[in-house]
Amino acid sequence: MTDASARPAEATAPLSPNAVVAVLAFGGIVVSLMQTLVIPIVPELPELLHASASDAAWAVTATLLAAAVATPVMGRLGDMYGKRRMLLLSLAMLVIGSATAGLSDSLVPMIVGRALQGLASGVIPLGISIMRDELPAERLGSATAMMSASLGVGGALGLPAAAVIAENFDWHVLFWTSAALGVVAAALVLLLVPESKVRSGGRFDAVGALGMAAGLVCLLLAVSKGADWGWGSGTTLGLFAAAVVILLAWGAFELRVAAPLVDLRTTARRQVLVTNLASIAIGFAMFSMSLVIPQLLQLPKQTGYGLGQSLLASGLVMAPSGLVMMAVAPVSAAVSRAKGPKATLMIGALIVAAGYGLNIVLMDQVWHFVLASCVIGAGIGFTYGSMPALIMSAVPASETGAANSLNTLMRSIGTSTASAVAGVVLAHMTTRFGPYALPSENGFRTVLAVGAGAALLGFAVAAFIPRRRAEAVGSPVAAAGKTGEAGQSGQPGEPGESAVSEAKA
Repeated sequence: MTDASARPAEATAPLSPNAVVAVLAFGGIVVSLMQTLVIPIVPELPELLHASASDAAWAVTATLLAAAVATPVMGRLGDMYGKRRMLLLSLAMLVIGSATAGLSDSLVPMIVGRALQGLASGVIPLGISIMRDELPAERLGSATAMMSASLGVGGALGLPAAAVIAENFDWHVLFWTSAALGVVAAALVLLLVPESKVRSGGRFDAVGALGMAAGLVCLLLAVSKGADWGWGSGTTLGLFAAAVVILLAWGAFELRVAAPLVDLRTTARRQVLVTNLASIAIGFAMFSMSLVIPQLLQLPKQTGYGLGQSLLASGLVMAPSGLVMMAVAPVSAAVSRAKGPKATLMIGALIVAAGYGLNIVLMDQVWHFVLASCVIGAGIGFTYGSMPALIMSAVPASETGAANSLNTLMRSIGTSTASAVAGVVLAHMTTRFGPYALPSENGFRTVLAVGAGAALLGFAVAAFIPRRRAEAVGSPVAAAGKTGEAGQSGQPGEPGESAVSEAKA
């Protein structure tokens, strides 16, 4: 590792940390907006693309699969060749993909465009990693919490914005809006964000990247398409089996490579491993809200439990939760400084569970959903703000990009699983409404209860995060400085002596 790559975060602090934080958070919001911009036109995609409903669904699935593959790969490439460089490449993929989808009138270019958009999903973990390398210590806690919250903020604000565009303009404008925002984000990054000088060196593990991509595609394809193909079908079971075999073989290979795509020895450290497991549960809990609340709001009042709201009104109900996520970012950082990020994660998980419990009881009025979603959003803000702190305090600076990207991937696996589980529950718990079978009120309450259970599971898992380490960190920042310095004595891909001794504690 070069001398430049070993500098602590404080030594490379940019002249305008506020501008860096604002630009990176804006980039995160833009990328998360991409996920929700297509929601208003999903029911119309078969007609718009002259395709069957099952084929048109690939416009959503392609983004999921591309994001799963790209996130850890871009994180590792950022560690090796520059995080800002990979951030710009990710935003370029967003712009190109959005333009491709904006020019499309048939299925294939739409799928290609949506897949390219998915390749931009590494922006948030790359942004967090840049913050660790470049921001002064006193700013890192609140900044990383805000960057993490941008994922939820973009998703919450994107739905009403997309509804307005879809109701008043041609559907292609949705994608041109995404492209324009991507250009603005890239320009701001070029102007205001410095390139990190922290480098891990080594060669890129192409075989490991292909192996992990194959395993993740098999896993997520089975999860996302299992309801359509049948959970007991040969295709679904075959994909699950292939995912297990491929990922086990990939893990064995990664342990033998000098510079692996994912350092499994670092990932197996108790703090990293337990945080990633908690991330799956929290990701599941977060997405359950997005699956239930819009449907309940839009179902006809004649069902007895639907509220008969428009898509735009439903989006506006969800929007405050995104603002709450951003607002609690500094509070999350303050709690982490005072009690440690482990406590912040556990508090956030309990708040999420309480929000779901509230929604199970209160679901008769629009304001009930505003209240419940804001409570859940506050909890998500706490949990998402604490997880990067826990990850960064356990890995050397040269592995920050890969470690944060893997944590983001774990959350994505949680959200994908939530979608599949909710789909199964709502498909089996139905009620008749004229000639139609609609998800029943008890079905929605069951999904909300499952979301609460996932949050409580995240709380229980987080309890196993090593207490001495969490207390030693105190804030995400102190740890970032320590591990950055510890990296001076290690080889690329290895923690320094300080990091190892802390992990043993």
